[in-house]
Amino acid sequence: MTTEPLDCGPPGRGSDAPHRHVERANVEAVNKQASHSLYAAQKKIYPKRAKGTFRTIKWWVMIVTLGIYYLSPWIRWHRGPGIPDQAILMDIAHNRFYFFSLEIWPQEVYYIAGLLILAAIALFLVTSAFGRVWCGYTCPQTVWVDLFLMVERFFEGDRNARLRLDKARWSWSKLARKTAKHVTWLTIAVLTGGAWVLYMNDAPTLIKQLVELEAPLTTYFWIMVLTGTTYILGGIAREQVCTYMCPWPRIQGVMMDEDTLAVMYKYDRGEPRGSHKENDSWDNRGDCIDCHQCIVVCPMGIDIRDGFQLECIQCSLCIDACDEVMTKIGRPKGLIGYDSMTNFARREKGLSQKRHIVRPRTLFYAILVILISGAILYGLTHRSTLELNILRDRNPLFVQLSSGDIRNGYTIKILNKTHQSQRYSLSISGLPHYRIKVEGVKDRTAAGLPIITVNKDGLRAVKIYITIPKAELGSNSMAIAITVKNLKGTASDRNVTTFKGPET
Repeated sequence: MTTEPLDCGPPGRGSDAPHRHVERANVEAVNKQASHSLYAAQKKIYPKRAKGTFRTIKWWVMIVTLGIYYLSPWIRWHRGPGIPDQAILMDIAHNRFYFFSLEIWPQEVYYIAGLLILAAIALFLVTSAFGRVWCGYTCPQTVWVDLFLMVERFFEGDRNARLRLDKARWSWSKLARKTAKHVTWLTIAVLTGGAWVLYMNDAPTLIKQLVELEAPLTTYFWIMVLTGTTYILGGIAREQVCTYMCPWPRIQGVMMDEDTLAVMYKYDRGEPRGSHKENDSWDNRGDCIDCHQCIVVCPMGIDIRDGFQLECIQCSLCIDACDEVMTKIGRPKGLIGYDSMTNFARREKGLSQKRHIVRPRTLFYAILVILISGAILYGLTHRSTLELNILRDRNPLFVQLSSGDIRNGYTIKILNKTHQSQRYSLSISGLPHYRIKVEGVKDRTAAGLPIITVNKDGLRAVKIYITIPKAELGSNSMAIAITVKNLKGTASDRNVTTFKGPET
């Protein structure tokens, strides 16, 4: 779809009109399979608004996803006094990530990594089963381009009106329409960037600071960066992002096979194609009347009849356009639809069509999704509120006291992940007889074990010294374990280290 050709006039006019109820677009695909190149200057695409089942689904997906994105920072979740009550918050200042009742610490970043791996494999599963449905419906680029196109149609009209407007000379009307469109785009872009930074700060507080120009300069910087990228990628670059910037079109082929369901033109039914007038016979020809409506609705500017193309995001709007035409000319729907290469081969042999969603490839991905999900859920449900780390002294490795006893020094770090101050006992295993001293700690249990107090949501590092008689040193390096245990609960953590001494 280039800037030059226009659709024909009212249905039925002109000798090339295929049917009095069908418009024929005098248009060529911008992204033609035969002319692929590593880079080409952008040719503006004027997608026509489609109507039908898949367009309705895309409207609802856009509403839901944008609603989640813009409204989530305002959801409150009570966690107790002194703790942020924003349901989803990446609290960079205090090194926390909150997701409703879930609280992730920096030491637990492996959960985030696990979720990213899970999302990737789930994407592989969906792609192997149904092609690029992620790209066509839920990819942020697709969602925001849909929104920007909706704004463009509101101010400039549908495809033909936009073509005429761009070809017309500049006037006050044209200037007003273009200005209104770009101002609205910029407003959406600012709201997009503003919503993103709300995930990093308390939303009501930050909004007040932004309005009063008291927010940190970095906040304004990131809003401007995200505003610029949203405006450029969603309003200007559009299909160029999918064609040249996104790696997924080039990766997806590995996930797909002959049984993958994807949006396809059924050439075995549509060919030979050609113009068709009302009451003409359908003998010795296909159902495709070459009306080009599948091209004019495509936001990527491709002709689905050319077969698999990396530019195709599988938005399914060509299905809606083709089904509408088939209804008008009295032919069955589905000339363009979800199909597989296996079904093409089966139809050639006169066999019935089948959909193999469950097959080794999809089973493999599904099992991986289940296993990783199970591992993450198990880790989250069994995560400890206590964490112990040990760093033993390296210089010197040990000290021999005047009494002949051997002493080792360690720095232990105790992390209290609860929202109350906690007291922990400290014990050593692996040594028959030992003495332990903790700097700055005098409290001890009835059994003589040191008691270390750690503030809520806090990390405390203490220095400890372990001493044993030289006669009990079995070797110059003995494995020992240090255990901390909550005195009022069941939480405990244990780490293994070594006790060093002279050669025996």
